[in-house]
Amino acid sequence: MRYLLPAALILALGAGFAQSQGGSDKPAPVKARQGIMQNYAFSIGTLGGMAKGEVEYDAQAAQAAADRLVALSSLPQTGYWPEGTSSDDLEGVKALPAIWENMDDFTSGFDTLNEAAMAMADVASDGQQAVAGQMQPLGKSCGACHEDYQMSDD
Repeated sequence: MRYLLPAALILALGAGFAQSQGGSDKPAPVKARQGIMQNYAFSIGTLGGMAKGEVEYDAQAAQAAADRLVALSSLPQTGYWPEGTSSDDLEGVKALPAIWENMDDFTSGFDTLNEAAMAMADVASDGQQAVAGQMQPLGKSCGACHEDYQMSDD
């Protein structure tokens, strides 16, 4: 129940983001999932900056970022990944075709991410050191999926 309101807010924001990108030639599911990924990056960046001491630790902001990650990683993936929306199909998309070849493995990565996000949420308001201690498992859960399923920026 704790994450129901943040999840609803994220869905509403994601829908707004997708609509605001109306001039794009990408299908709505792609715009929606890219908006969600931007929310992941924002939240992880907030926590990472605090963990590294680049941003002053703020318990409320850390908790909000961790709670967003839990809410985002709890969203069902149904509908975000339709066939024909890979990097081979659309320009400006980083989703590799391997996603559709290994959908069960791909979507199980969100469970792993959710576990890491919940661990972060459990300690996010406990101080900079606590946040720093959870960054490696959180980053590892993101990186594992990106390694196999996201086109590199190189």
